[in-house]
Amino acid sequence: MTIPYRQIRAAFTEEAITVYQAYDPAIADPAVAAQRFVPPFKRERMTWIKPSFLWMMYRCGYATKPGQTRVLAVDISREGFEWALRHSCLSHPGDGVDPEVWRRRLRESPVRVQWDPERGPRHNPLSYRSIQIGLSGDAVTRYLDRWTLRITDLTGRVHDIRQALRDGQDITDMLPVERPYPLPDELARITGASERAVPAGR
Repeated sequence: MTIPYRQIRAAFTEEAITVYQAYDPAIADPAVAAQRFVPPFKRERMTWIKPSFLWMMYRCGYATKPGQTRVLAVDISREGFEWALRHSCLSHPGDGVDPEVWRRRLRESPVRVQWDPERGPRHNPLSYRSIQIGLSGDAVTRYLDRWTLRITDLTGRVHDIRQALRDGQDITDMLPVERPYPLPDELARITGASERAVPAGR
């Protein structure tokens, strides 16, 4: 099996897509209780959302890193998700992109997109990329007040997966099912998504 080098893979329905974030309890507890992000979450800061569960596990060390001990699954509207992609700019200019055009879009866009190596269950880098989406300004306001549909605390599940790995168990059935997200051509172009496939071996 081969996987495109830059492809959005996520758990999603017709209405929503699941993204992941990790915080400390001071932010996570009020968010789960209110089912939206509330203070002390800071609207003024850029916040990064990640559709890849295993990339989130790499980033937070299976909920063991300071400030990232609570893992949240955030269901947001697909309309909002695609708005974010439509108003995004790559963190680094792609091949063949005019640097001045890129710098102007970077200044004007409230959303950053970057592609980092996808990760396996034990954090090993894979041969294809995973998207990370940074929201700021108007995008954060929309994320908090319009797009968020549900917030679920996955920390217990994350701990179970970590323990299963330590015990040498197969965790395949414990992971969310992530499928290729159907990107319109316009959004594939803006985000730099690609169709070129690479081997999917871990």
